[in-house]
Amino acid sequence: MTSAQVDKHDGNEAAGISSEGYERGLGPRQVQMIAIGGAIGVGLFLGAGANIAKAGPSLILMYALAGVIIFFIMRALGELLLYRPVSGSFAEYSREFLGPFFGYVTGWTYWLMWIVTGMAELTAAAIYINYWFPSVPQWVTALVFLVVLYVANLISVKLFGEIEFWFSMVKVTALIGMIVIGLGVLTFGFSAAGDTAAVSNLWAFDGFFPKGIGSSLMTLQGVMFAYLAVELVGVTAGESENPEKTLPKAINSLPWRIALFYVGALTVILCVVKWTEFAPGVSPFVAAFAKIGIPAGAAIVNFVVLTAALSSCNSGMYSTGRMLRDLASNGEAPKALGKLAASKTPAIGITVSVALMGIGVLLNYVVPEKAFGYVTSVATAAGIWTWMMILISHIRYRRAVQEGRLPASSFPAPGGSVCSWIALAFLVFVTGLIAYDPDSRVSLYVGAGWAIALAIGWAVMKSRNPQAPAFQKTERETERVG
Repeated sequence: MTSAQVDKHDGNEAAGISSEGYERGLGPRQVQMIAIGGAIGVGLFLGAGANIAKAGPSLILMYALAGVIIFFIMRALGELLLYRPVSGSFAEYSREFLGPFFGYVTGWTYWLMWIVTGMAELTAAAIYINYWFPSVPQWVTALVFLVVLYVANLISVKLFGEIEFWFSMVKVTALIGMIVIGLGVLTFGFSAAGDTAAVSNLWAFDGFFPKGIGSSLMTLQGVMFAYLAVELVGVTAGESENPEKTLPKAINSLPWRIALFYVGALTVILCVVKWTEFAPGVSPFVAAFAKIGIPAGAAIVNFVVLTAALSSCNSGMYSTGRMLRDLASNGEAPKALGKLAASKTPAIGITVSVALMGIGVLLNYVVPEKAFGYVTSVATAAGIWTWMMILISHIRYRRAVQEGRLPASSFPAPGGSVCSWIALAFLVFVTGLIAYDPDSRVSLYVGAGWAIALAIGWAVMKSRNPQAPAFQKTERETERVG
């Protein structure tokens, strides 16, 4: 880096602009709530119902086990982020430690994950609004939400952060309220559930593993889907006011968030209401509120899950725009996608992503009863790929540090690369479960088709523009190989 480049970099940082040109507009309060919000989504509020029916109380153990693995992944990511905080984190680290092709695949795959997730969440939000306004067509509601969140993302990163802060606040408040009320029912025996609420409900009905350990393990794929987006905090690295302080704090708080919001909430619910009363397609939180007899309980939970869906869609718009810009800066996407608007947001990338999310609006118009099912199977496979790339990049980085080729991070992962190997093995195991399950196997078929499309795109791109950064050995790539 020349002295002029250093001066420019220092001047940008002093002005609150990252080296990538982004505004550092996300404060500690917002980064913390983005991290919390990423760990609380529709997968918990709705998906847990089907998994309880499959595994009974042992689902608590599956969430705890998966939570440990997620913590390993996030500490690996945290070490990489403090080594080099960049907005396109997953793709950038894959590019540096595995090669340009893997950076290209990871960037586009993470982008795809959020596109299909955005479609699914728009559909879910439209369904939730139908609870209050059944006469409003689903596609109209989905379109309104799409436009409002799109405009908010274009205005500034600060507005995105503020919206995400309040979305997360609603989810956190609702879960804490549910836990407090549930503990009150268990302790004092009030409400319609008071006579039957007991800790013994965790084992009194055919044991803790009522369907067997095998059935419990099969829920891991759904449990991992519930944790998708927890890695979103990594995308905020380039726009955090003080990433060296805010990112470690957000990542280190992950264990208590998982313990409280997932393991704690499910434990309380399954103590208050016996597991045999839950059914697929019904939120366990709605069922628990109904059993306790809280007035307007269903409407409250409906509002909370609406907030969770909009939060996820909002995050999708944010992350896809940044990922497209990172791809464009490396010659792996059209150059136009790399431009920043006056608001320091990647407006063109966000616009392209939102236009594709609009396919979800079209699906709500054409097949409203099937729209949600059409777009959810891809997200888990794409998320697992992203997590694997984080872990492999971390293993490669630790090796480079040990050999003295790269500087050590100020936020080293506990256990070094050992925990990354454990997490990687776990993700391979979950992929095997997905392949074994006929209902979820379709995501791997879609993933194979996506891989072929990416390989063709890479070959075409290389033939048309062999001088693009993606096909040149950068200084970092030379260091990695050397």
